[in-house]
Parts: sequence; C-alpha cells; structure tokens
Amino acid sequence: MEQLSLEDPSPLLEAASEFTLYPGIQNDASIKNFLDRFPLPLIFSALQSKSDVPGLESTLVDCLERIFRTKYGASLIPQYMAFIKVGLSAESQSVRCLACKAVSSLLENDDKVADTAAQLVIDYGIYPCLLDSLTHGDEKVAAASTDAIKSLASSPKGIDVIFPANVDESTHLRNVAAHCSSLGRIRVMALIVKLFSVSSFVASRAHNSNLLNLLEAEVDRKNDMLTTLNVLELLYELSDISHAAEFLPRSTLLQLLTTLISDASVESILRSRAIMISGRLLSSEGLSCLDESDVKAVLEALDARLESLKGQDVDEFETALEALGQIGSSNQGAALLLSSSSPVARHVVEAAFNRHGRGAQLAALHALGNICGENRSDNSKLLNNADEECLRRIIYDTAGESPKLTPSGLFLSVLRQDSNVRLAAYRLLTGLVARQWCLQQICSKQEIIDIVTDPHTESTKNGMEARYICCKSIYSALSALNATHPSLIKIASKLQEAVKRGPYLSRDRMEAQPTVATSDRF
Repeated sequence: MEQLSLEDPSPLLEAASEFTLYPGIQNDASIKNFLDRFPLPLIFSALQSKSDVPGLESTLVDCLERIFRTKYGASLIPQYMAFIKVGLSAESQSVRCLACKAVSSLLENDDKVADTAAQLVIDYGIYPCLLDSLTHGDEKVAAASTDAIKSLASSPKGIDVIFPANVDESTHLRNVAAHCSSLGRIRVMALIVKLFSVSSFVASRAHNSNLLNLLEAEVDRKNDMLTTLNVLELLYELSDISHAAEFLPRSTLLQLLTTLISDASVESILRSRAIMISGRLLSSEGLSCLDESDVKAVLEALDARLESLKGQDVDEFETALEALGQIGSSNQGAALLLSSSSPVARHVVEAAFNRHGRGAQLAALHALGNICGENRSDNSKLLNNADEECLRRIIYDTAGESPKLTPSGLFLSVLRQDSNVRLAAYRLLTGLVARQWCLQQICSKQEIIDIVTDPHTESTKNGMEARYICCKSIYSALSALNATHPSLIKIASKLQEAVKRGPYLSRDRMEAQPTVATSDRF
C-alpha cells in the first residue's frame, strides 16, 4: 500500500480528484485498485482531520459517493458502520449527506430475504441519526435522509423501526414532529407522504399510526400561510399516490378544503391549492365512497367562488376551471357538474366562449372537452338523458346571450383563434360530436368543415393530430347517420378525403421542383 501521511494529503487529493473526474462508470477492479492505495479508514480519517484543506472535503465526498453507489462499494459499508454513524453527526453538511447516501446504498444492495442491512441500521442506532439529519440538516441532507428512510421502509425489520408499537417512543414520527421546528415538522410530514408511496403495506402501517392527522391538524390551524401552503402541496402529492388514496380521510379532508375555499379571508394561493386538491379527490375512482353531503358542500363552495370571480382574469379562476375539468373527466364527475338546478358546469361553458382571459378560456375549453367525454371511450361519452339535456341547454343559452346566437357560431369563433385555442376547440368538438344536435350544428357551418379538413390549418404535431382526430370523429358520427341529403353527402365526402390523408400529409403528392437562378456576378 502506498504510504500516506495525513500531514500531506496531496497524493490522496490528486488520486481522488482523478477518480471522481473519470467520465465513465468505475468497475470493481478500478475501485479495488484505488482502495488498495487509499483504504476507507484512511479516507475517513482525512475527512475528519483535514477538512480545512481547500477542495479536500468536497473531492473525498464525491469520490466516496461514487464508490458507495456501486455494488462492490456498497458491500464494504457493513464493515464501517461506526464511521457512517460518526458521519451522520458531523458538522459538515456534505459529510452528513454522504453518510445518508451510504445508508441508502447499504439498504438498496442488501439481500431482502436476510434483511441484514436493516439489522445493521438497528444495531448501530442509525435510524435516530437519520431523523436528526432530516429535521436539522440542510435541504440536501434532509432529502438524502428521506431517501434512506424510504429504503429502510422497504424491509420488514425497517418497517417496525419506523412505526414502533409504542406510541411514546421518541422516534415515533408524531413525537418527532411535535418536538422540532416548523421546518422540521414540514419535513417529517413530507417523509410521511413519501412513506405512503413505498407500498400498500407501508401505507397501511402509516395510516394505522394516525400520521395523516398531522397534516389535517396543520391545515386546520391556518396560523401560518407558508406552512399551510406546504401541507396543501403534500396533500396534493398524496392524493395522486394510487395505493395511498384508499387511506385518505376524504370526508374530513373535503370538509377542511370546503372551509378554505369558502373563506374570503384566506390567501388566494391557499384557496387555489384547496380547489385543485378537491378536483383531484372528486375525480378519483373512490368518488362513490364519499359522503354525498360533503361532495355537495365542496361543489357549492366551488360554485360560489367561481360566481364571485366571474369575468376576472385571475389565476384562481383558471385553477377552479381546471379542477372542474378534472372532476368532469369521468362520467360520474361530469354528472355531478351537470346535475343541479344551477349546474356548476355553466361556469365552464361561459368561460370557454368568452375572451375575458385567454388562460381561463383555454382552461375552460379543455375542461368542457373532458365533461363532453373527449378523453372517455366511445361508449362512455354520453351521460344520462337529464344531464345531456342540461349540457345542451347551457350551450344554447350561452350562445343565445352572445353575438354568435348559435352553438355553431361559438364553435367557429374558437376555431378562428390562435393555435392553442384551436387545439382545445378540436378536443371539445371531438367530445361533443357524439351528440346529434352538435353534429347538426357543425354541419350547418361550412367554415367549420373547411377548418377541420384543411391540412394547412396546423403546423405543429399536436395541432395536426388534434385536428385529424376531430375530423375523424365528425366523419364517424356523420357516417353513422346514413344521411341522404346532398349537402351532408358532400360534407361526408370531404371529411372522408381528409381522413384518408392522415394527420400530417398536407398534399396528396409531393414532388421535387427544380430551382433555376442566375449566378451572382461581382
């Protein structure tokens, strides 16, 4: 082994720098060769004693991180658990981050059947150190600690450590959250959300430990806007985890969200997040499990909020429209928005065809496309008779109150706008054309047919595809009618030709054209 004096760490610094800057993946042989020259205890000692040498700490940390990421490097970690524990308590945030990542590597490369890595973590008292890094470390340390604890949760022994049977245990996450700063508490709650994403079993253990109550209580307090916003972001993330959704206390959560949406004194950004979470909850598969009164209350709150924001070009209005689009993406959700004496869907229709705010109009057009079933299968596009009649009436009423007078006029007006609005309009017509009254309106305006069949209308891939799908849907609906009127036969023929061309071909045939030019003379 090459003799190294810690009084002169330059050989180590030079070798570690070269090792770290190697552009490819280091193989086992190169790692063994490096560690034969500079054993791990020597590197750890250099980190502890020479942290004041410029560049040494960062270089050694990067070097060790690359070593521990490999299977061979991870296999060496069990021999140096004492060093890892010291690293987790180091003053240097870089060293603490490295130690957390080393624990992750140890757990991820372990034999899951033997579960020896988790036992090492328990024997060396590593878990309390990870929690301390989570609550007191900088952002990178907290993230690395979270990853390590998630890895620990993937093992049976680790689960028992993270969710102790004794609720008075100091490492119980409820107790950790209760005895740390507000930042630390947010990090603990973020960890809880991450644990829900590990597996259904881990999500069940987290739920049985009543850890979601921490998030609910934080939202209910509303004493710190930034904290409440962070918790709402976590709830939004949690509501998108498939195997965590079944454990969400939806009724309680909907009641909290309804209160936030209805409270005029609450910051707009908080209401916006509450609206988006509500939209996600009401668009999920478990909608039928929700209490009808809770669903009604949140819809009434959304209706009232949209009514108060009508005509305003504000982010909250756009967010509310997007949330309604989420809800309306399913048949059950669309029915909710259309089934009342004053249907919430009217806000979507009105915003889709006015130009008070471009962002709101785009959000409304896409939302209305969802409600009309553009993203649903052909046999699921239509709703029940009462809801279909409500949808037809809202669109006709909106047209009657506008200068366009008819739905066909409304459709043409959005198709004549810029490419993004047209794309949303194509989606809307693709869903609406399943209704015969809409098909009649589309065919009554030759300009609409001209736009959706014109291969030159769009120049972007998304636009071309959306136009083509719309054209194909109109043709299919018209073909199903077996129309005999000459004008309809002519329209069907034009649509058929456009469908045959496909989404991208702007001409039936492309030929090279010779170019003749005189030479430049000087």
